[in-house]
Amino acid sequence: MPSFNFTSQLWRYEGPAAWHFVTLPPEEAQVLKEALGNLSRAWGSLGETAQIGQSTWKTSVFWTSGKQSFDLPVKAAIMKREGLVVGEQIAVTLHFE
Repeated sequence: MPSFNFTSQLWRYEGPAAWHFVTLPPEEAQVLKEALGNLSRAWGSLGETAQIGQSTWKTSVFWTSGKQSFDLPVKAAIMKREGLVVGEQIAVTLHFE
């Protein structure tokens, strides 16, 4: 299965449960949706292994229709380990199995 590499800005969702995310660039999101959309699960999610820096973890990307893209949640432990800061551009690799 394919891997997808992209760079995107880390942002914080300011809702009741504050989470951090990166959003796939629209071009990559469309390629991903066309290639793997038939594998989507609940809420349009796709399971994968994410990699930022030296950190890898099993997670999912979630389709956001308003953005026409996928959002990748970034765990607090990953943010701490990699020294990530909101607003920073970060390189991400998604591995699909």
